[in-house]
Amino acid sequence: MNKKKKQLKHQKNRKIYGIIIFFIAAIIFTVFIGRFFYIAIFHSIDRVDLKQKVAQLYASKTEIKAQRGTIYDNNDQPIAEDTSTYKIYVVLSKSAVAFGKRKYLAEKDKSKAAKVLSKNLGISYQNVRKLLDPVNKDVYQVELGNAGKNISLETKQKIQAAHITGIYFKSTTARLYPNGVFASHIIGLAENQNGKLVGVMGLEQALNHELAGRNGVRKVEKDTKGTPIPGSKVKARAAKNGDNVYTTIDTRLQTYLETLMTQAQKRYHPQEMTAILMKAKTGEILAASQRPTFNAQTKNGLTKIWRNILVEDSYEPGSTMKIFTVAAAINSGNFNANATFKSGSLQIDGKSVYDWNRSGWGYITYQDAFIRSSNVGMAYLEQQMGAKTWLSYIHKFGFLKKTGSKMPNEVAGSIEYKYPIEQANTAFGQAINVTALQMMQGFSAIANHGTMVKPYLVKKIVDPNNQKVIYQAKTKKVGQPISSQTANQVLSLMQDVVYNENGTGSAFKINGYQIGVKTGTAQISKTQGSGYLTGETNYIFSVVGVAPANNPKYILYVTMKQPTTFSNGTSGQMLATIFNPMMQRALQQSAESTSQTSQQVKLKNWTDKSLATAKKNLESSGLQVTVIGNGSKVRRQSVAAGNTLLSGERIILLTTGTKTMPDLTGWSRNDVSALAKLLNLKVKYTGSGYVVSQSITANQALTGQKELIVKLK
Repeated sequence: MNKKKKQLKHQKNRKIYGIIIFFIAAIIFTVFIGRFFYIAIFHSIDRVDLKQKVAQLYASKTEIKAQRGTIYDNNDQPIAEDTSTYKIYVVLSKSAVAFGKRKYLAEKDKSKAAKVLSKNLGISYQNVRKLLDPVNKDVYQVELGNAGKNISLETKQKIQAAHITGIYFKSTTARLYPNGVFASHIIGLAENQNGKLVGVMGLEQALNHELAGRNGVRKVEKDTKGTPIPGSKVKARAAKNGDNVYTTIDTRLQTYLETLMTQAQKRYHPQEMTAILMKAKTGEILAASQRPTFNAQTKNGLTKIWRNILVEDSYEPGSTMKIFTVAAAINSGNFNANATFKSGSLQIDGKSVYDWNRSGWGYITYQDAFIRSSNVGMAYLEQQMGAKTWLSYIHKFGFLKKTGSKMPNEVAGSIEYKYPIEQANTAFGQAINVTALQMMQGFSAIANHGTMVKPYLVKKIVDPNNQKVIYQAKTKKVGQPISSQTANQVLSLMQDVVYNENGTGSAFKINGYQIGVKTGTAQISKTQGSGYLTGETNYIFSVVGVAPANNPKYILYVTMKQPTTFSNGTSGQMLATIFNPMMQRALQQSAESTSQTSQQVKLKNWTDKSLATAKKNLESSGLQVTVIGNGSKVRRQSVAAGNTLLSGERIILLTTGTKTMPDLTGWSRNDVSALAKLLNLKVKYTGSGYVVSQSITANQALTGQKELIVKLK
């Protein structure tokens, strides 16, 4: 009986368990069915859009690279632009076979490959051969270190011309600086970071947002085999190329300045050197450089100094500051040119102020104080003005405040002005720290009838996608610290520095031009402890000059810190090796430009007109005419109708018939660019200046030619 009860009980339990399991399975099934219907209807799960996920699964997304904006000089010639460089690698693995053909470097070709690579990459044959024979025989591919990176297109083509299987190249976007050492710290650098060019110094860094542009995207749906699905939508966002930046830099003057500074560097070996040439009336910086510097293309010299000395370094300016002291004294009614004082030394609160000639010159006038560069005379002028008045003029001339240039890391300078001796010291350029750009801004008030203008380097910024000018620089007045009469009086004193028998600037005379200057010899503070360095060359030697002195067009400021030698001359003669030829070149170039302005030629439309008539007309207007082709009618002209050329400039006329390459010797880069545009040629430039050689020889047929390489010098 008990056994039967147990069996019934077990049967009952199994039935209950079966029912429970049935309902659990039914619930689970219902949940799955409900979930399925929910997904089918709403195409979503856990807030994830499944249609979008499927689309992404089969979508192919391609990034369209934006081109970084080009930086131009003031003649619209590129000084920084995008290019491609290449990294070389060599495949060694015998498994690199495709479609039955080997894709690796065979053992029999290694000797030839080593010779070709050694010749074109500047590394020894032995080192290349060692890389091509690695100890680990399972290595798939090898690279060639730094020598195999940043290879130019020209070098790549030379290596490819050897037709060696197994040598490959990977393209990388890079920045081309065709002029090498050329205002390098001002233009700056853009480097490839994670596949994108990023400005890391100079204008490249300051205007990186404008130059960078925005990459585009192209999306298309593909099947599992990667084939575009017919009828699927193609979504695209066009790339927006970076804005183009047009600077105020004059390539001819900048190149000449670099040459002069390199010569001075080799001759005098200073620790540092700066030079800035600026238009007095507008503030446009035409040329500026520093030493040490670097070649922006090769990066040679970059490790010596990263800073832009012109704006990132402040220093005691020395006697060039006396220009502002005298200007402030005249303008505030505290300058009597004919009043006298005892030169040599002056005691202020137990401290001594000395002239560079410690014995002095006896009693001299305040006019003589400026001409002879007397510290004592300037200290007296500061006392006569009063510390409060003099400090107000320091601020009026723009010191102790950034100029607002577009250069990164610009500093404001500093001053020690608590005690009477410090206040007096600032009057002759000690106890106050300035930047070279601040000095240029202050000098503009002297050269520009009392109106102070802001120095600037960027002329305009243009969106290349629609040619819209998004920024246009204008001359910006930043103050009127002195009157026109005061400025004229200071200019007269600056001329006395050059032409008076007692002046310190006789080395800066330039034949045919009236020059006004002020020299400076600033002491250098010790890096440890107080006081200044001693020794004949432990100074910052400087000169600022304006020309023509009666109505200045240009301001030129040169500094040279701690030269090793004066090379058997004086500090003035040392500075004159840069100042005199540079100022003379600027004045001559200005005169030539003025002369040519009256000989402007407004071009007509010569398309489909007689070549003979067009050539005769253009040559009679003083233009150089180059004809491409042997046809009798003009098909295209390098400069469009309605534009203006100056007498002596070149125009290129394209005709029908056989076209041959002209002799480009002596051509400017601008002329070569115009020719390339007419002929649809890609041009690669090396060097700067004018053409000295060309890859397509003169009189060679242009049929099939796609690239032209020219060397400038």
